[in-house]
Amino acid sequence: METPAGRDEQGLGSKAPHFIKKRRALHVSWQVGVFVVGLAVVIAGIIMLPLPGPGWVVIFCGMAIWATEFVWAQLVLRWTKRKVKEAAQRALDPRVRRRNIILTTVGLVIIGVLLGIYIWKFGIVMPWKITE
Repeated sequence: METPAGRDEQGLGSKAPHFIKKRRALHVSWQVGVFVVGLAVVIAGIIMLPLPGPGWVVIFCGMAIWATEFVWAQLVLRWTKRKVKEAAQRALDPRVRRRNIILTTVGLVIIGVLLGIYIWKFGIVMPWKITE
């Protein structure tokens, strides 16, 4: 169903089983449970951001859990998917790829020159030959 704003809202809403949706108290309890589980997963993902682990993947998994019940999470996931697809299309553009290859090459040359200057000026001292 198209809205006046042009958003496709088909499929938005709770994905809970029908027998849960029929009973208000059970549905609210279901939503609270989904929110708590999603929140735990999102918090675990946030903790993984500075630590080793797939932080962003876990955060998006938590958002997917929320999206089974909440329209706002479904809309956030749709927006995120759209942006990822746009970024992937831009990355495949030959001009962008050529620019990225040139920038990477220039960066590696600069790093190589700086490393060469450092070695020329200070030399290489292996850790097992330190006299201190």
